[in-house]
Amino acid sequence: MRNLIFFISKYYVFFMFFGLEIFSFIIIYRFNHYQKASFVNYTTGATSSFYSAVSNTQQYFSLRRMNDSLQIENAKLRSQLFSSYYQNGLTVKNINDSLYKQQYEYIAAMVVNNSVTKRNNYITLNRGSLHGIEPQMGVISESGIVGIVLSVSPRYCTVLSLLNNNCKISAKVKKNGAFGSLVWDGADPRIARLLDVNKHVPVATNDLIITSNYSTIFPEGIPIGKIYSHTLDAGDNFHTIKVELFTDFSMVSTVYVIRNLLKQEQQTLESTLKN
Repeated sequence: MRNLIFFISKYYVFFMFFGLEIFSFIIIYRFNHYQKASFVNYTTGATSSFYSAVSNTQQYFSLRRMNDSLQIENAKLRSQLFSSYYQNGLTVKNINDSLYKQQYEYIAAMVVNNSVTKRNNYITLNRGSLHGIEPQMGVISESGIVGIVLSVSPRYCTVLSLLNNNCKISAKVKKNGAFGSLVWDGADPRIARLLDVNKHVPVATNDLIITSNYSTIFPEGIPIGKIYSHTLDAGDNFHTIKVELFTDFSMVSTVYVIRNLLKQEQQTLESTLKN
């Protein structure tokens, strides 16, 4: 207490000056409208900036809590998705018309296993014989060709991926109908090769490649890809054509299995032909 009294007595002039300054400012801003308005505007801006800084700081330190809350909410929403349930039903899309008779049915399926890095790749779907799946059915995605059904169990089937050396698809160049066989050489999963296109047929980069009508597996006209590059060496009778595939096999999740309703009739008729 003694030190405090000594400190005040030593600097009482400064404290008196500071008090008079504050009293003077109070009188100025209280009895002069312009100075009062200026002071109010300044203090309002300073207060707003202060509260904004406090609010931003509080929001920053509450980000973890907000993130945990969003994760919990996302987990609940994901649990309500159809992919979280086992679907025992069958989805079939039919094409009916009074003039054209239906030839193809499409069965929706989900990819439950897939490989893209091997030389011979396979895909597993959650549809089997109980859903009407049979070997040698075509499989497509919303982007293009996926493969051909290889083997079937009651609830699952395996698919011979287009990224498999044993898979061969009948394809053609859309603009002129030149057909050949589409195969994968085991290198780039985005590139396949179109074989047996005659050298007299004009082809160009970015020409669209589609399925041909020389197949009982796929309907004609399904997009496959576009010509990435083509060469014709001297003495060759066929183009060397690389096709950039539309299907990104690393992203395939939903597919459609194609049932050709007239396949058996065509195959039975062709089997009667003598060599």
